[in-house]
Amino acid sequence: MSVEQQAEVAAAFVRGVVERFGIDASTEVEMSDEQVTVSVTGEDLGLLIGPRGATLDALQELTRTAVQRRGEDHRTRIVVDVGGFRCRRAAALEAFARRTAEEVRASGMSQALEPMTASDRKIVHDVVNTIDGVETTSEGTEPHRYVVIRPADAGDREGEAGLEGGEAADEG
Repeated sequence: MSVEQQAEVAAAFVRGVVERFGIDASTEVEMSDEQVTVSVTGEDLGLLIGPRGATLDALQELTRTAVQRRGEDHRTRIVVDVGGFRCRRAAALEAFARRTAEEVRASGMSQALEPMTASDRKIVHDVVNTIDGVETTSEGTEPHRYVVIRPADAGDREGEAGLEGGEAADEG
């Protein structure tokens, strides 16, 4: 299935969900070779976002599944955004990751963050990896996987902080 066809299926699916929620909103689709983004805009969209984006994450996963069931090409990434939530969330996570990395660098003490989605972990890894003197690992198992930010030289002292060795940074 072409990217254009995947975009059509994704947009139709999201429009159907929005209509069934009884929300007056519009959808817009952006495409690239690797990603289809369906954006929903309108008033009172909180129901589609849910607590901490949980409903939005579920809507995105359902949309991805609906697209994949129609075709064999699963390389295209499907992203659903509602009311610019993902952009605001990314900006907030970036600021939080920078502050926490600076605290870790200044104190020399590792900090484990709360569990988060793979996409949120990737944002944290990407931001922290641009800061000298700190590094990240992802630890735990889904859905309770979390990021640990530690001083870059802490690899030999992980046991002192009560942390077990983790895997390399998440791919996404």
